[in-house]
Amino acid sequence: MVSTETDLNADIIDSIRRAIAEDVGSGDVTTNSTVPADARAEVQIVAKQGGVIAGLEVAQMVFRQFADEIVFSGNVSDGDQVAQGQVLAEVFGSVRALLTGERTALNFLGRMSGIATLTRQFVDAVKGTGAVILDTRKTAPGLRTTDKRAVMLGGGQNHRHGLFDMVLIKDNHIDFAGSLAEAVRRVRDSGTNLEIEVEARSIKEVREALSMKVERILLDNMTLEIMSEAVKLNDGFAKFEASGNVTLATVREIAETGVNYISVGALTHSPRAFDVSLKWIKN
Repeated sequence: MVSTETDLNADIIDSIRRAIAEDVGSGDVTTNSTVPADARAEVQIVAKQGGVIAGLEVAQMVFRQFADEIVFSGNVSDGDQVAQGQVLAEVFGSVRALLTGERTALNFLGRMSGIATLTRQFVDAVKGTGAVILDTRKTAPGLRTTDKRAVMLGGGQNHRHGLFDMVLIKDNHIDFAGSLAEAVRRVRDSGTNLEIEVEARSIKEVREALSMKVERILLDNMTLEIMSEAVKLNDGFAKFEASGNVTLATVREIAETGVNYISVGALTHSPRAFDVSLKWIKN
């Protein structure tokens, strides 16, 4: 299943609406009580640290859930490297909309930029090796589309979006099927035309997967030596993916084994939020 841009935007709008319902509920009592309905103001979104920005488009969508006439002018684009203190965007419109949407907008922007910034660090660490940095399904529940978009904006690529768009036969599947080869046969007999990836736990299973002409082979928690040996067995048909406790300190050595992909769960399961703030400049 291939997601279209329309599908992605629909997913993001759904996520935004859930976030607004969580935060705003039946209404922003404080703002609605203290701010006149016709009040207008201009604010700046400011980066309080350096890094890769991601989520400006999402922030804009958030504010426009409250007021269609919001004017959002970006000074940078998603995926750009920014500096501490840099003004990312100016936003003009209803003060009620700006105040009520502020936290939701900045939450998305901070999380997505944190993911993009961390991803760029991993991408830079393997530069020149040919290895591609991938994300995983270890995303925040309900935020998979924005999390994975942030990885792309940081220069990484997306692994499968969910359980429906790629086959990944892992150790438990192999154990229940009886063998790696039998697990692959069962998937192929199901009639699916999805790409198949299989987890290999040993050089023996790597050989078995290669003999079955599996498209991708996952080398999970293997030593550098075993990964290098596995890659040398390939005749060029299969792609190899390294996974398991990958860090910025180890990713370069892993890439130098010759693997095609390196999946990093930390990109989305433990990013540090990017610090952004809203500065009021004109009432």
